[in-house]
Amino acid sequence: MSAQFSTDLVPVSDRLEAWQFNARQICGDSRFQFPKRHPFHGSIDKRSLAGVELTRFASSPVSFAKFPVVSATSPERACIVITQLEGVRRYRQSDAVSILHPGDTTMLDSGLPWSSECPGQCARLYLRFPRWVIQNRLKINALPVLPRISGACGLGATLFRLATSLYEEAGMLTPEQGRAAVEAYLELLAGCIGHPELATQKLSHQGELYARIERVIEDRLAEPTLNPAEIADAVGISVRHLHRLFLTKGHRVGEWIRERRLERCREDLSDRRFCERNITDIAFAWGFSDSAHFSRCFKKEFGVSPRAFRSSLWTDSGPGRTFLALRSGNPPN
Repeated sequence: MSAQFSTDLVPVSDRLEAWQFNARQICGDSRFQFPKRHPFHGSIDKRSLAGVELTRFASSPVSFAKFPVVSATSPERACIVITQLEGVRRYRQSDAVSILHPGDTTMLDSGLPWSSECPGQCARLYLRFPRWVIQNRLKINALPVLPRISGACGLGATLFRLATSLYEEAGMLTPEQGRAAVEAYLELLAGCIGHPELATQKLSHQGELYARIERVIEDRLAEPTLNPAEIADAVGISVRHLHRLFLTKGHRVGEWIRERRLERCREDLSDRRFCERNITDIAFAWGFSDSAHFSRCFKKEFGVSPRAFRSSLWTDSGPGRTFLALRSGNPPN
């Protein structure tokens, strides 16, 4: 699900009123202040993934004050995880202050008043979770107020990339993939806020597991029926866990298998030892079962058809030779 609004479609004189109306549909009771020296412009894009609301706000300078619409004991009380995408923004709640730069993340409690302001153009991404979900993940009752998670490196940088990926891929993931992606995000968030040292150990274990999965895929690329269920069974994990691992790396399982098969086909098409071998035979040898589908995938991945790629390899110039030179880091003559 996606809902979009942009002041670009509204007359300048009506933009402030239109912005406030649309923002309150998402934020509830709130107050806005706009610097008069700037003509206001902004956009709101709301998406949903596995029951989680993801909302991207982008605007020229605006100050925001939010008042709770639910009681502190309401089951609808939520935690809002905020990722700064552009600009610098200050957030306040209770006695805490958090200043976010692009890539940084913080979290606040929707059951308490809060405010934010920015001096210039900025964009931020809100992920809204039930408060009890965050409590269960962090295994604590008293949640930290506005913790600042740096996106400069480490887990914070990984958290930032996964948050933006969730937003960008929300409409493309299947329900199962969406749940796996959200679970992966919550695991990283818990690692950043709860016990970073345990999370680091867990990520090390996941790295070893991911390497095992890659080996399984490489060993079985030639099998046309290779699928996530078989891969998960080979390494002793659930299919959901498999999807979750790949999503933290920015991949989908099926896409990764296809990319590896295409790379193997490209290598064989570049190898003089196989110059007499039929292109379709090479494609089928690496798990493709339809030559037309293979050709489309190859051209989409490498920008040239497999036939044109092969025919130009042994000439002085051409897309195949240029592609190989760029891959090797040496410019073509």
